[in-house]
Amino acid sequence: MSRYDAMAYDLRDDVLRIIEAGGGGHIGGDMSVMEILVSLYFCQMNVSPEKPDDPDRDRFIMSKGHSVEALYAVLAKKGFLSIDEVVSKFSRFGSEYIGHPNNHLPGIEMNSGSLGHGLPVSVGMALAGKMDGRAYRVYTVLGDGELAEGSNWEAAMAAHQYGLDNLCAVVDRNRLQISGNTEEVMGEDDLHERFRSFGWNVIDVSDGNNIDRLNAAFEAAKAVTGKPSVLIANTVKGKGSAVMENKASWHHHMPTAEEFAAIRADFAARKEALSC
Repeated sequence: MSRYDAMAYDLRDDVLRIIEAGGGGHIGGDMSVMEILVSLYFCQMNVSPEKPDDPDRDRFIMSKGHSVEALYAVLAKKGFLSIDEVVSKFSRFGSEYIGHPNNHLPGIEMNSGSLGHGLPVSVGMALAGKMDGRAYRVYTVLGDGELAEGSNWEAAMAAHQYGLDNLCAVVDRNRLQISGNTEEVMGEDDLHERFRSFGWNVIDVSDGNNIDRLNAAFEAAKAVTGKPSVLIANTVKGKGSAVMENKASWHHHMPTAEEFAAIRADFAARKEALSC
């Protein structure tokens, strides 16, 4: 077990603390996206709380902004935020720790959550980097249900048109959204072929909750020139506990006290199993 695998489960516990104290959150998507965020913030991106405004810093946009609890937990672990402050203030009246990313907070580039906006803004950031001669990379995480928003595909065309090889998108492909299975709500067919037809370099990650595989995919994306890259990360909604896994009802479910206890026990068992 790498320290990052263990970290992902510790951060899942932090997400539970945030949701329990705040009385709500998007728990299922928080869990599916966790390893993606750990890989980016601790293995891939050039970001530092000591230099939050560095013009050469890498940029990250959480397009699926409803999974903000996972982002808050990771930013706290990275040193941008205090986890105790997040827990005590999350979803409180007048708090800056709201239910979607808030760029008044350190380490957050953009207010997001209105789905379909993250990729277009990321294209703009990547194009600006090219125009300014900067070496930074731009990363964005999209939900698979979010891909029904047409603005994503306009952005995909523009990213190819301008040869934005400094842009890497990640699709959190957990196959569930608030109203059910993505293929029943708005079928996506073969996402690999769809992005490829828009001129993107496409990398399939068979286990998007495996940090080693994610790191390998991100490194492969960095080596591609002349076109943007997308990782299709096949993840599990509610990853880490049988109480939640692959259940659409856990998109925005507030656990009971008994469910919290069962989820924490599952996290502990999974973390222990990783070390064997």
